[in-house]
Amino acid sequence: MMTQMSSLHEERLDHVFSVLKATGTQKVLDLGCGSGSLLYRLLEDDQFVEVTGVEQSGLSLAQARTTLANYLHQTPSRLTLLSGSYQDKGLPVAGFPAAAMVETIEHVKPQALSTVEQAVFGYYRPAMLFMTTPNSEYNPVYGLEPGEFREADHKFEWNREKFQHWCRGVAKRNDYSVRFGGIGEYLDDYGYPTQTACFNLRGQEL
Repeated sequence: MMTQMSSLHEERLDHVFSVLKATGTQKVLDLGCGSGSLLYRLLEDDQFVEVTGVEQSGLSLAQARTTLANYLHQTPSRLTLLSGSYQDKGLPVAGFPAAAMVETIEHVKPQALSTVEQAVFGYYRPAMLFMTTPNSEYNPVYGLEPGEFREADHKFEWNREKFQHWCRGVAKRNDYSVRFGGIGEYLDDYGYPTQTACFNLRGQEL
């Protein structure tokens, strides 16, 4: 399972990078950037002139600062790392043309999802946001038991119906459109291991 998950992790990051690059945007916000794996891919490409990562884990943020030290020390720097939660409205990240939330929403307690929605979609309002999360229907392929999560820190893992229902509600309430997809090997009875949602703010489509 570890080898499968590691391979999926790299495929997922490559896919998200490709989606962001295809928009033509020069500015990207990574909400829940972890140790900086997506940020690194973005900074390696000259298309992206302003890259901002937000992370509430001090350990992960320290790892990102180490991994991305060369970019942080450039003058001028294309990289900004912010310590904080995307549930809060006090971060200076409103109005980005493109944003990503990669394997992060499932770390949020379900009762806090409305706060996330209000902050990310109601206040920060990126023109486009690409989100990924595990598809729980695929978990048996990895040998997981019913109710068992892929990571111990996950607060939930949604099936496709639940994820799409939540995303459609978010989109409708905040004037976004949304379309769905997946990453990894598709299996007829299970779908994709990673499910995706691409939100676009109506009237500001990239």
